[in-house]
Amino acid sequence: MALIAVSKQQSAEAIRAVSGCGQRIFGESYVQEAVDKQAQLLDFALEWHFIGRIQANKTRQIAAHFAWVHGLSDPAHARRLNDQRPPELPPLNVCLQVNVSGESSKAGVEPAMLPELLAVCAAQPRLRVRGLMALPAAATDELAQRQPFAALRSLRDQFATPDCPLECLSMGMSDDLEAAILEGATMVRIGTAIFGTRAQCS
Repeated sequence: MALIAVSKQQSAEAIRAVSGCGQRIFGESYVQEAVDKQAQLLDFALEWHFIGRIQANKTRQIAAHFAWVHGLSDPAHARRLNDQRPPELPPLNVCLQVNVSGESSKAGVEPAMLPELLAVCAAQPRLRVRGLMALPAAATDELAQRQPFAALRSLRDQFATPDCPLECLSMGMSDDLEAAILEGATMVRIGTAIFGTRAQCS
């Protein structure tokens, strides 16, 4: 299982300290902030994951500066990321975000629309669909936490193929990572439990 240290709004110095403990995978949500920090950390071999809502005017930077995207849910964004991925870089790894909680305020494709999004992404040679991602509604009860993660795992099992096994399940954060792991998470996105309360980076 991969641990993604979510470092948005954390300083480059904080990332450097965590990296010194052996952590190599970091997740960012604000493109320009991430690019600035990447420039300060070139002496570390870090893997950068973009996590969160994708804005059309940021796809070029995302395509150029990240190895992974968690949260792709728009076919138009998929095409832009493909077209803007620099040819000297390997295909961009993507996890498709599914709105498993049915919240109107949350991003993510509806489960019924997942096959269409998978088909669009499969036609993009500069993208590599690695799995599914979810950001479900907050819950304190473990059973309630596990239900949306189980739903995401079920969708993976339903739509995985030999050509696209959807081997990655990106789910679970500081408050619900145990429930996510119990339901088969292969990537957990942890911020507060690693860095503490967020402080604006300088």
